[in-house]
Amino acid sequence: MRGSMAKAKKPLVIVTRKLPDQVELRMRELFDARLNPDDKPMTQAQLAEAVKVADVLVPTVTDRIDTGVLSKAGDQLKLIANFGNGVDNIDVASANQRGITVTNTPGVLTEDTADMTMALILAVPRRLAEGSTVLTTDSDWHGWTPTWMLGHRIWGKRLGIIGMGRIGQAVARRARAFGLQIHYHNRRKLSSKIEQELDATYWESLDQMLARMDIISVNCPHTPGTYHLLSARRLKLMRPEAYIVNTARGEVIDENALTRLIDGGDIAGAGLDVFEHEPAVNPKLLKLAKAGKVVLLPHMGSATVEGRVDMGEKVIINIRTFMDGHRPPDRVLPSML
Repeated sequence: MRGSMAKAKKPLVIVTRKLPDQVELRMRELFDARLNPDDKPMTQAQLAEAVKVADVLVPTVTDRIDTGVLSKAGDQLKLIANFGNGVDNIDVASANQRGITVTNTPGVLTEDTADMTMALILAVPRRLAEGSTVLTTDSDWHGWTPTWMLGHRIWGKRLGIIGMGRIGQAVARRARAFGLQIHYHNRRKLSSKIEQELDATYWESLDQMLARMDIISVNCPHTPGTYHLLSARRLKLMRPEAYIVNTARGEVIDENALTRLIDGGDIAGAGLDVFEHEPAVNPKLLKLAKAGKVVLLPHMGSATVEGRVDMGEKVIINIRTFMDGHRPPDRVLPSML
């Protein structure tokens, strides 16, 4: 009788958002997968219901897995396999205390996010979005003139990268090819080998770096320690000719202060792919975008077909490894945040 029971029951995996078809197909084959075909975000109450029954929860950046939700988790919930790199949407410490493992999907979106960062680094000083709207709105274009639509040169300028992990380093590699000088601030200094390869200068003091850069790129995760890292006081240190680009998390910058400083001409402009209160976008930022001072994108940094499929495959590997009784490759511990 026991022999017929040997085939283990497939784990119930609840996925909170619509994922690429091939990822969902594979999940259906491997697990008892409960999917979200209409992609409507789950409410906190629905997430609480999900953790009561799921063996594995697969949330995304838009799902807040806080203490309230985790307190409803049944004993069977042992893994939260986040579809995404940042885990600021999950109370990792609380999950850890409850014996729930948390994993993420690092590495697979590095190049895509770095490409988008570079796109914004180019778009803002060269007035890309402004130029594009001239042709797509009712404005008349009278042809090339020597003094019209002048932006600023990228080549030879100083780029200050905040957060020199995988994505920060990938940005540095691209930026070097565009002739930018690479500077960075990080919790830890990089090895001299990587510093030499990137020709990068380390600044222990973020304040001092901010005061001397032409472009600032935010590439650090959002953790309690980086919330409003770019505070009103720090943003005021930036030069009036400087630009800021953020493809990490909106919460790292004090958005109200940034908006105020750009509006007052104290910072030249910004390229933002992320916002402090997504999906809400500060109306003042939208006004600045219409005035050509900022370029805004709707959180598209990792939005490539290839990237999303790779993320899904990472989630599946983390679930399978965990279910086989091994340590999943992308485990996130509170000490890492």
